[in-house]
Amino acid sequence: MGDLVRGSSKRPAWAQRIKAERTARGWSQTNAVAALRTNATQPLAGDGSLLRNWKRWEAGDAEPDGFYKPLIAKTFGTVTAAIFPNVVRRSPDAELLTDAGLDTLEIVSRLRVSDVSQSTLDALHIAVDRLCCDYPHVTAEQLHRDGQAWLHRITSLLDRRLTLAQHQQVLNLAGWVALLVGCVEYDLGRRQQAEATRQAALSLGLESGSAQIQGWAHEMRAWYALTRGDYLGVIAATETGEAVAPNQSVAVQLAAQRAKAWARLGNRKHAAEALDQGRALLEKQPYPDNLDHHFIVDPAKFDFYAMDCYRLLGDDNLAGMYANEVIKSSTDFDGFERRPMRLAEARITLGVIAGREGNLDKAVEHGTKALSADRQSIPSLVMCSQELRELLQQRYPNEPQTQMYMEKLSTLASTAAN
Repeated sequence: MGDLVRGSSKRPAWAQRIKAERTARGWSQTNAVAALRTNATQPLAGDGSLLRNWKRWEAGDAEPDGFYKPLIAKTFGTVTAAIFPNVVRRSPDAELLTDAGLDTLEIVSRLRVSDVSQSTLDALHIAVDRLCCDYPHVTAEQLHRDGQAWLHRITSLLDRRLTLAQHQQVLNLAGWVALLVGCVEYDLGRRQQAEATRQAALSLGLESGSAQIQGWAHEMRAWYALTRGDYLGVIAATETGEAVAPNQSVAVQLAAQRAKAWARLGNRKHAAEALDQGRALLEKQPYPDNLDHHFIVDPAKFDFYAMDCYRLLGDDNLAGMYANEVIKSSTDFDGFERRPMRLAEARITLGVIAGREGNLDKAVEHGTKALSADRQSIPSLVMCSQELRELLQQRYPNEPQTQMYMEKLSTLASTAAN
């Protein structure tokens, strides 16, 4: 079932998702109703009535109300918006920037005046947000150049006449750009440079008092450790980050990184606990205005976290179901790949599942397509691809397809090592 992506259907997407979640767990509809009741904190309708409702939900004949939507999500271990997404709105800041006609040249011109106005800082804030939204699709090399240029422009303001409030705003803006630059440097395999930039971002967060920036700096430390195989280091970094920003959205991703580490250590219990902690926190967060911003945790990303953990724990049904959801949420209706890095890991997941099911051709097809993405995070891609490599070496060591995949992965891994 690994490579079965749901196609078009007259049923609403949320109805298809409810059935896919239930089927992946091997539950009957009666089982699902029982699980729903187990997760409820107050009495529900009788079994017969609840079962009839469930059938109507899966058929798309009736949409669950505001009481049942979060309960269904909790029963499946995810967040409400992952199954019942709000209408995605364009960022108000992006609209303001466009309507005002402010481009990079005009912002830079404003920065050259001796006194920096609040309107200039507001425009700069929008420019930084736009830069963070470029992360999923702009080439890493170009994004790195742009990020460094903006970081230089912003930090140069610290030598100008600023009020205390403006000084703090500039520190925050510099912190966000430094975080972005550090992520891109790590994507490019520049580990030492990325770590230095991460530490600079942490310092900026400490100086400005931003718990969010500090939390993301610790999350980056956890990510770096994960790709190096330092799983205890991941756990330590996430705990430090959560102590700094316990109720911020970054804590969701910190919990996810810890879940990934526990899954790689083979500890299903702790991985599940970390995922549930992240799920509960994300459920409390407001729905994001801008889903493209790199430092905003969107509900669809929770499927991405769960996919990784279930693949590692050998639960192919759930891993495949979540991989299909990641592919669906990362691809526009016209086939444009909005989040190629998530797509690459989803394809690796489908490749691992195909390999376990004995389908070598499909396994290599998925794995090769993952390695060919234009926008890559090399350390993360190498880490996940190693799982497929080990599977192919163990089960199909002498097959030409295996050797071809090994060569492609070896080329990518050598890039990460440089």
